[in-house]
Amino acid sequence: MPHLIRPARRSPRAGRAVGAVATACAALALAVVTPAVAVAPPLSDPRIVVHFDLAQGQQPENIVLEPDGSADLTLSFARQIGRVDTDGHLTVLATLPAPDHPNTPLIGAAVVTGIARAHDGTLYFGYATGTEDLQGIWRLCPGGTPERIAALPVTGLPNGLALDEREHRLYTADSALGVVHAVPADGGTATTWSDDALLKPTAAFGANGLKVHHHAVWVSNTDTGDLLRVPIGDGGAAGPAEVRASGLPGIDDFAFTGRGDALVAAVNGSSEAAYVAADGSHHAVLTAADGLSNPTSVAVRGGTVYVPSAAYFTRADPNLLLADLRH
Repeated sequence: MPHLIRPARRSPRAGRAVGAVATACAALALAVVTPAVAVAPPLSDPRIVVHFDLAQGQQPENIVLEPDGSADLTLSFARQIGRVDTDGHLTVLATLPAPDHPNTPLIGAAVVTGIARAHDGTLYFGYATGTEDLQGIWRLCPGGTPERIAALPVTGLPNGLALDEREHRLYTADSALGVVHAVPADGGTATTWSDDALLKPTAAFGANGLKVHHHAVWVSNTDTGDLLRVPIGDGGAAGPAEVRASGLPGIDDFAFTGRGDALVAAVNGSSEAAYVAADGSHHAVLTAADGLSNPTSVAVRGGTVYVPSAAYFTRADPNLLLADLRH
């Protein structure tokens, strides 16, 4: 979720972003629409497989993959969770209740943000409204209805979300407050897990994307352009944050490419995706020439990289792009 969203433009669309997702989402892993233009190794063969309808407010924010290759997406201003199967069929799994008077910090409108998935199919997601009754972490069990399992401070903006099933804990980055909160996976009271200075915003958005990897919480800071690693210490406490990569202003969410520390990150403002090596060096692997339009997040499954674009700033062609990954 980038920091230049203007609520006056988005708020009227908040309830109209369902639209034509089903017809636009065709053959996630099969359709080839956009030829390779500027792609760089280790990625190749970029292709846009979904062109969303901007007029309907279709702007995907975050993504998680199902075992069968289906993609679960948060449709931010539509307040919805949708699942697109490999045949391109959309099922709306949940629509979150609209707040009477949304007052989300930095944005204004109500938005669904990060998403995580447990092995049993339970989905967790953040909902930012700026209201006491709705803001927090929500859960959707297979075949169930959405329920809030933890409230979060209304002065904050919950964003990236990850589940550590070994610790039975959810972590969520707060972009406005510049902290990482921890929530029991079964629900309960949220606590501030890390309040490290490296997480803080310098202009608007601090801690943003978040993943759990190798017994640490990795977090992007959009304002500073840093990728951070916060170790999970004894008893689950947060250790001091360390910078693992820098020089990525506008970095949003990201995904690791395998068991090592290499990853692909969405760089929102410049409409790029960057490959970040384990040593912190990085280079652009996808650009607007390949079809990116303010990418927001990344998912990796085997040899395929998924990159949703929300077109928050370009106001043109929100889409889902796939590329091949050479390990």
